[in-house]
Amino acid sequence: QVQVVESGGDSVQAGGSLRLSCVVSKTGFKLYVIGWYRQAPGKQRDLVATITREGAADYTNSIEGRFRIARDNDENTVTLQMNSLEPEDTAIYYCKVTAARYGRTNLQYYWGQGTQVTVSS
Repeated sequence: QVQVVESGGDSVQAGGSLRLSCVVSKTGFKLYVIGWYRQAPGKQRDLVATITREGAADYTNSIEGRFRIARDNDENTVTLQMNSLEPEDTAIYYCKVTAARYGRTNLQYYWGQGTQVTVSS
């Protein structure tokens, strides 16, 4: 079983910072790419950043270097450091985990319930 729990969302003023955490509980699974996505009201869910087991990270161009993703494989935790937040960053932020059972090659995807980030002007 794989369970994904996000935390760290809050209401902040423009220019502020937040650190989001994604904690993955697993039994009998190996974790692969983990990513952060976000969804604003009335809009589709969009990719924010991904990170591999080796620590290679990719970011969407829209954040323009303001966010940083990090991963701790021993703790099964991924964080998203968000700086210089803007009202346009307001959204529910979701953690997506790619995983496969040990001894299997088929990948499965798991989503958390999300954490709300609200940025006011």
